[in-house]
Amino acid sequence: MAETRKIAIIGAGLIGRAWAMIFARAGWRVALHDPSAAALAAAPGLCAAGLAELARHGLCADPEAALRAIQAAASLTEALADAEFVQESGPEDAATKRAIFAELDFLARPDCILASSTSAIPCSSFTEGLAGRARCLVAHPVNPPHLVPVVELSGAPWTAPETLARAREIFAGIGQAPVTLKREIEGFVLNRLQGALLAEAFRLVQEGYVSPQDLDTTVSQGLGLRWSFLGPFATIELNAPGGIPDYCARYGPFYGRIAAAPPSPEVFGAAGLARIMEQWGGTPDRAAIAARSVARDGRLAALAAHKKQQESGEA
Repeated sequence: MAETRKIAIIGAGLIGRAWAMIFARAGWRVALHDPSAAALAAAPGLCAAGLAELARHGLCADPEAALRAIQAAASLTEALADAEFVQESGPEDAATKRAIFAELDFLARPDCILASSTSAIPCSSFTEGLAGRARCLVAHPVNPPHLVPVVELSGAPWTAPETLARAREIFAGIGQAPVTLKREIEGFVLNRLQGALLAEAFRLVQEGYVSPQDLDTTVSQGLGLRWSFLGPFATIELNAPGGIPDYCARYGPFYGRIAAAPPSPEVFGAAGLARIMEQWGGTPDRAAIAARSVARDGRLAALAAHKKQQESGEA
């Protein structure tokens, strides 16, 4: 019998725990390490709750077996022993990642892929000086990764093509939806798209065109419904009889005028934010945000289960 594949997950926070659940439910052995003893101690219970929730929606066939596959590792050396893949999910800081990756490159076996969950930092910012830099890449998930499957794979100029190909194969094999960037860029694809939408949303609210609540409705009850199963190119192809070229011929001049005067960086400044918060209301406390996050995850799980059922019916 072939030996079970092993991943080392560095960081037992929200993202690290999600990766642990994803790999464990796919049959991998998971070694979870965190320099915080408290975070590491809390992880098994939180993973158990997450796997049980996935099972309730038909998204994890055997939550007990998946939980048994997740083992806490007291040291980095222990976590990396025999691992063929590392998913780092530490602080979003280039200097910190440089230090972590230096240790990973020194301790991991030579053929082990080293991936980072960073949301925006280019791989070249923290891997340039490494002897094994060819095996390093970014594997950027979306929060929460165990319910939103896309993962962006972005290498540095020195990342080997085989590294990206192996990583893509691994993520596809565990049920994620890998996307490979052809060139490195800050923020990758998802956050640049999200940033463009946020900038326009902030401007529209700050300049008095719409309330923040109605803007959210525009997305959740409008664009978001289509975007849950179609991307922007597929969407516009269906919005004109002649497909994408016809759509651009009809609406290109209008979109061009918008693009010619984009929102300024000041929309994210203190004055603009104050105008938004006047209408949005007070910021919820941490307990309320946590409760809303749980409710969000439940709805995302139901949507993921629905999409899985629909896709299996189309196969």
